[in-house]
This record gives sequence, structure tokens and C-alpha cells, in this order.
Amino acid sequence: GNGGPGNFASAVQQMQPTRHARRIYVGNLPTNISEPMLSGFFAQALQAVGGTTQVGNPILSVYLNMEKKFSFVEFRNVEETSNAMALDGILFEGSNLRVRRPNDYNAAVAATLGPSNPDPKLNLGVVGLRAGGYKRAADDPDRLFMGGLPYYLTEVQIRELLSQFGAVSAFDLVKDKETGNSKGYGFAVFEDSSVVDGAIQGLNGLRMGDRALTVRRAAEGPQRGQQQQQQQQVNAFMQAAGAAALQQQTIAALQSQANPTNIIKLSNCVSIAELMDDEEYVEIVEDMRDESTWRL
Repeated sequence: GNGGPGNFASAVQQMQPTRHARRIYVGNLPTNISEPMLSGFFAQALQAVGGTTQVGNPILSVYLNMEKKFSFVEFRNVEETSNAMALDGILFEGSNLRVRRPNDYNAAVAATLGPSNPDPKLNLGVVGLRAGGYKRAADDPDRLFMGGLPYYLTEVQIRELLSQFGAVSAFDLVKDKETGNSKGYGFAVFEDSSVVDGAIQGLNGLRMGDRALTVRRAAEGPQRGQQQQQQQQVNAFMQAAGAAALQQQTIAALQSQANPTNIIKLSNCVSIAELMDDEEYVEIVEDMRDESTWRL
């Protein structure tokens, strides 16, 4: 019959030359997801933006590597695959997915198979994206560096923390490539760059558990902070050296003086009547000598 193994094998063979143009690479995957979850998500997202060309499920297969947090998603035709490229940066379970062409993609051949670019009429706003492509935190001059993040915090929780200062357009939590666990730092971008200074002031030095956040403009880099610390150390050394030199000069000046000089002058310590008494006078002089004696 028409549905026999031979016809199925023939159909697969016919689709093989286009396979490189019908797959996408998906990176920065969240934890605890499955192939059906990812397949359903991309199918719904593509349909929502108007990126499908016919009824039915646009996804043929999904390969998921949870150990290294990446996947390959295969679509049924080239046009829908190109439309799926516009989903780069879409938020899925707290992670902004990274959508790319696979390494075996041949642009020259793909151009003969169908559209290579997404349809400009896609309604990307319904899935939280903007026309012209997703702007990652690494691409923004006003992006923030956030260090000292507790390892147990998720991207969703960090976004909630940042959203107290303004709408967050992008956040990339840096993760270990082998384990997928947080490395304790990331980069963020606000939709309104005017809130950046307020976020730095409010978050930098904030203690979370046994860690303190380090928040600054990423463009400043750690070198600036190191230079400030070095300058403070130099200033402290100069102050200490200056104080030591002044102390030595004072001691040398005192030791070089042959005759004693007035150090302290006391007033209204005794009465005239006390000074008129010879015994009182002698005791007062001795007390004054004892109290004012200073030896180097």
C-alpha cells in the first residue's frame, strides 16, 4: 500500500537534502525540561507569531542534551524554520533561549530551498520579542554586571529583584557549561537606561545570605575597581609615610635643643595665699615638676 515502509523511506530520503535548513540549534536551556515540553513550546510560539505556513504541528523532532543544555529542533519545512529564527531570546521557564543555525547549515544551498530570513510581518510582540532581533545583555552599552549572586537563585528570581528598579529587557545568567549550574554572576539590561544608576546604588553591596552583591556598569570593567583600590592603598601608604617622617622630624628637633622650652602653660592652678606659704610653695613646685616631666 501507499503507507508501506518503502514509501516512508522514500519520503525520508527526499527530506534529507533539506534537513540542514530545517533545523535550529537551541541553547541556554532551563533545567528540568523534556523533549515534548520543548516541542510544544516552539510549536505554540511559532503559531502565535503567525510563523506557520499550514495547519498541524510544525515540529518533526527534537533532540535534547540536558547535560550540556542544548537542543536541535527539526521543522517540517524551510520557511517555518527561518521564521523560528526570529524566536531568538524568547523567554522559556525563566531562560532567554539562544536560537541559531546548526553547524551543518549551508547558506548558499538553503537560499535555493526557501526563505532564509524570517517573515518581517511576524507578530513577535505577542511572545515578548521585538522586531529586528533580540538584544542580548552583552550587546548593550548600559548593561549591568551582577556578581556575588547566591548560586541557588534562578533567573526568574533575579529578574524579580531587578524589576523593582524598572522593566528588564534582558538578563543572562552565566552558567557552567558542564553542569548547567549558576556561576554566581550575570548581566542585565533595563528597558529604560535612566534607572541604571538607581539600580547600582540600591543593589551594590546588598547582602544576600553570606554573599554581598557587586553591581556596576559592565563597561567599567573590574580594572577600574582595581585601580581605585590600588589608589586607596597608595594614598594610605603616603599618609603613613608622611606621619612617620613628621614624627622623626619632631623627635630630632626636640633632641637637638639644649635648653628646655615651654610645652604646656597652666593657668589658675594655685592661689596667691598658697604661694605665700613656703612649704606649700615647695610642694606645688615638686608636684608640677612630676606632672609635667616628659622624657623621649
